[in-house]
Amino acid sequence: MARTRSATPPVTPQDIDAIINQPARIQAIRRTVEAVADAVTPMVEAYRPYVEGLDNLPADGRFLLVGNHTQIGVEAPLIAFHVRRVIGRRVRLLTDRQFGKLRGPAKDLFAAAGALVGAPEPVRELMRHNEPIVVFPGGGREIPKFKGEEYTLRWQGRAGFARLAVEQNYPIVPVGLVGGDDVYRSVSRRGGSWERLSVAMAQRFSGRTDMVMPLQHGIGPTLIPRPQRMYLRFGAPVDTAKPDDVTTEEWVATVRRQTQQSIEQILADLLAVRADDPYRHLNPLAWRHGAAPPD
Repeated sequence: MARTRSATPPVTPQDIDAIINQPARIQAIRRTVEAVADAVTPMVEAYRPYVEGLDNLPADGRFLLVGNHTQIGVEAPLIAFHVRRVIGRRVRLLTDRQFGKLRGPAKDLFAAAGALVGAPEPVRELMRHNEPIVVFPGGGREIPKFKGEEYTLRWQGRAGFARLAVEQNYPIVPVGLVGGDDVYRSVSRRGGSWERLSVAMAQRFSGRTDMVMPLQHGIGPTLIPRPQRMYLRFGAPVDTAKPDDVTTEEWVATVRRQTQQSIEQILADLLAVRADDPYRHLNPLAWRHGAAPPD
């Protein structure tokens, strides 16, 4: 008899206790990672990222950051960098289950940086300990952007983050980043012959079809990255406390919708700020006139 293949992807087993009480070797690596983060502060500031809304971060660290993925993935370290500077806490990044397959030093570094595979019970444990968490609901499929998809959310119905936030009455802080989708320009559109070829190649070599890569270029026809200033905004927290007269499913859908709309508005606002910013391409001659966040 043929076996029936489950449609639900396997969940990578995780040691719940080790997520909070990490082994000594992981804590030692963590201290090194934090020292490196402190050392690169002048380098980050040299690029003068546009950052606003830091006062929207609850000082107790009890919040779930929900953001958008860009093509170069700079949003995760940039968010973690600024949260740590403001409240002195490490952000726990929820990642794709593929990262759970890491072994050896790579796995230890991954854990020391605060990252873990997103799954309900580990997230509940983090929330029980009032840990700051960041998640990108679009996952890996939101990273590659075909022409016309820049700064769009590809959540495809995912609502797990909203469900857990409602269950634990955990505030959601929407966060958006603009700049990362312009380092490379896509020349192919979704649905074309290149996507079909890319899907076939991805499925053959990785078994996945959600990480297809468009044809892209950086400076001119090369893959040299285009210099781009980064624009980051932390939005007002979304209240997840469920009203008595609303069902849980209705409230989860409401929280998800409010979060998505907030991020989309943040992206639209940042795109408008960037459009008038003479420093958007990191031209050193224009840095003194670069857009500055409101006081």
